[in-house]
Amino acid sequence: MTRPGTTDDVTAAPADSPWTLRDYALIADGERGALIDPRGGIVWLCAPAWHHGAVFSGLLGGPGRYHVRPADRWNVWGGYYEDGTLIRVSRWVTADGILSCREALAVPADTGRLVLLRQIRAVRGDALVDMDLDVRADYGRCPMTELRQDDGVWRARTGPLHVRFTGAEGARPGPDGGLRARSRLSQGGVHDLVLEVATEPQSILLDPGALWDSTERWWGAVVPDCSDTAAPRDTRMAYAVLNGLTSADGGMVGAATTSLPERADTGRDYDYRYAWVRDQCYAGIAVAAHGPHPLLDSAVGFVADRLLEDGAALRPAYTVDGSPLPSEGVLPFVGYPGGGDRTGNRAGRQFQLDVFGEALQLFAAAARHDVLDGRAAEAADLAARAVADRWTRPDAGLWELEDRWWTHSRLCCVVGLRDLARELRTPASADWSRLADRILDATRSRCVHPDGHWQRAADDPGPEAALLLPLARGAASRTDPGLAPTRAQVARQLAQDGYVYRFGHGDEPLGDAEGAFLLCGFTMALAAHAQGRPAESARWFERTRSACGPTGLFAEEYDVAQRQLRGNLPQAFVHALLLECSARFGRTPEAFPSVGW
Repeated sequence: MTRPGTTDDVTAAPADSPWTLRDYALIADGERGALIDPRGGIVWLCAPAWHHGAVFSGLLGGPGRYHVRPADRWNVWGGYYEDGTLIRVSRWVTADGILSCREALAVPADTGRLVLLRQIRAVRGDALVDMDLDVRADYGRCPMTELRQDDGVWRARTGPLHVRFTGAEGARPGPDGGLRARSRLSQGGVHDLVLEVATEPQSILLDPGALWDSTERWWGAVVPDCSDTAAPRDTRMAYAVLNGLTSADGGMVGAATTSLPERADTGRDYDYRYAWVRDQCYAGIAVAAHGPHPLLDSAVGFVADRLLEDGAALRPAYTVDGSPLPSEGVLPFVGYPGGGDRTGNRAGRQFQLDVFGEALQLFAAAARHDVLDGRAAEAADLAARAVADRWTRPDAGLWELEDRWWTHSRLCCVVGLRDLARELRTPASADWSRLADRILDATRSRCVHPDGHWQRAADDPGPEAALLLPLARGAASRTDPGLAPTRAQVARQLAQDGYVYRFGHGDEPLGDAEGAFLLCGFTMALAAHAQGRPAESARWFERTRSACGPTGLFAEEYDVAQRQLRGNLPQAFVHALLLECSARFGRTPEAFPSVGW
């Protein structure tokens, strides 16, 4: 008798239905990242870099796949990350036992070569395991060719990429050109699979033991202990995610994915596989709140390089190697349900004033740790001059909307100029302080509502949760009469069930147009803390911290009613603000630097 969900036909390759976003896990090595579904499928992986075409596109309904799973489909799935790493262990309880698969992208990474490690273990009972591999470069346009086996190593080509695969000596090609195998593991048995995809032919021995050892050591070196933070394990996870999203060139992608919808069938699905200057600054500032860890150096170096190259023409976003963003395009896939299949991003051509202010805050944070080098100091001066030249111009703002006189953009510049003047103490410091005062006075005259709160824009009296971050960081003094009414207005009009939305959409009720914005929940916690309300800040922090999936990853938005993640995954700036909150809340007020806290 065959149990439900089992089959003896290993040539079958059934298409997998998508899962809710909260169920996906991420493994990443800084140069690219893979999403793993609960049934052991690698459903998204771009190669050789984040912004290149996917070799596994199942997340959007496209071709390319790599499955390792129990042959017995009658199972319950689970899993966990090894603490402080992006080493993932998937687990399945079947009718006959327990099977696990440990998986990671090997680090330290090579920009032209990815190595995906999977280690299968029969935890209890014998296990029957199915493996299915079909690497298809350029979003599936290039099937595997020249497939052959030499000395137990499978080799193939897929477009310009070279594939090697070990641990599947008994596999056989399927009718579509992929490899499939079914194997049996005795209880306690362990079996390694190693997949390499590279831009050039490789001869390096694919030794699983050595690759796992170097990967474990790397994660141990880049993620600090965090025992001095408010939520140590989650903070280590945030560090791991940010490291996993940060390239050796210093660029950190906003998220690992493209086109995952913020709301079904609204057209708000974007490509986030690029390095946003603002997000990079958020991450660096968050790390600086905890210590001068390597991610701070990465952020400072990447942002400084972009400013030195582009000056006042700084783009809001780049590829992780510093190149301009590609134009928008579409893929011939069905897309994730409710979403599209978009590549590229128009944000790379916008003027967003706030990125200059965030860059100044980042450089000031580095200076507090005495890690601001000469190049970065020169970049800081360029950023300050750009603010002086351009602060009166309308800009697209934080949310990349139409050009307006956004309040948030100007307050960010005020914070950055003041921080820089305080930390660098150069002949220009007095000019920066005077410029900050001038911007603040002008913004106050145009953007403070008659009721006393800061409003969204000079021509928009509505509430805006993004204002809480520059206010919390000291755009105005802690005793400024604008902070308390602004935070109260956001709590009254933009919060629901302990979660915070970014702004209102006309007369639509909160939650109808979009989900709660998790970045804003953490900034609300920071603002409450800046007001000297630790209990209230803890409530906002803990509520927002709960809005992750079983994997512990955060997306951009959270559907409060359905308790689901929305948008691209994982969202870097959400993990950055979690890290900052946890670092600041875990220390006594006397330990904070004197920058408005």
